[in-house]
Amino acid sequence: MKKIIDDVRLIYKCCYLYYEERRTQMDICRILGLSRTSVSRMLELGRQKGIVEIKIHNPFAFHYGQMQQILQEKYHLKEVIVVDSDPLDSFQTQQEKLCEAAFTYLTEILRDGDYVGVSMGRTLHSITQVETQYDFERKNLVFVPMYGGMSQKRTNRMDVQSNRIAVEFAEKFGGDYVQFLAPAVFSSKKVKDVFLNEETIRYIYRYLNRLRIALLGIGVPKAGETGIFYERYLDAKTLKRYLDQGAVGESALRFYDIHGNMEPFRKFNERVVGIEQEQLEKIEIRIGITGGSKKADAVKGAIRANVINTLITDIACAKEMIASDDEKQMET
Repeated sequence: MKKIIDDVRLIYKCCYLYYEERRTQMDICRILGLSRTSVSRMLELGRQKGIVEIKIHNPFAFHYGQMQQILQEKYHLKEVIVVDSDPLDSFQTQQEKLCEAAFTYLTEILRDGDYVGVSMGRTLHSITQVETQYDFERKNLVFVPMYGGMSQKRTNRMDVQSNRIAVEFAEKFGGDYVQFLAPAVFSSKKVKDVFLNEETIRYIYRYLNRLRIALLGIGVPKAGETGIFYERYLDAKTLKRYLDQGAVGESALRFYDIHGNMEPFRKFNERVVGIEQEQLEKIEIRIGITGGSKKADAVKGAIRANVINTLITDIACAKEMIASDDEKQMET
């Protein structure tokens, strides 16, 4: 014998009264002459049978998606990922969110046989420390340091040199790595050029020419948040002079101003041993990873210098970049 709660017409009516007319279950009991238990059961059956579909829309998801689209169009980027951020977040929490997003994105874009270039710094180191395990089968991955890595100290007792970062990525993603056995910065361009004439060093540039993906941190010299300074590649006096000349950021071990111009800092930049700007620009996906409103100018400079074409950042940095009107100023 068919039970009353199995009557589809009655289930529909019950659901209509509850969800569309906003009636209480007690109201429905009175209107339909049903018990409270029957009404509750019919509402559940309405969901099970697909009569009722409940969708929860995250208001922030649309907001982030909209911000990503605005940034992508405004700065002519290949792709933008904006992660949640809160003013109360600690630096570590903020860093974890960015690195989780970067890790996830990298797992999505990696292909068999990819050569991936890595820079230096705490951000890239932190990506290799995310708890999520890489369980996709990608064969013949090779991680390549994009410049040399010898300095006088470690940052917060961590080895954040490009060579070490390449090892950590290979261990995390199950690939191979090569090493760039050279200092990151020489005392002069002349000494660097002599060094690079050695065939035992030139081999690394063949690997750099194969890169499809590059992962780059972005430093802010104004806040002292640049690996160049921490690793003692640059003294405080020279850093101050570069700030006076308009330096807003550093990426790929090179300084630039808000317009992406590197010329004022050529004397330092030309002493860097690593990937050349022309090589960098040929890499298909160049990912800048950073967050915080104070990084906005550094990110804009990196984009205009053609250092990065893909951005992973947080909402604080994204808002600052969207609010900026210096794009219009540059066009006038």
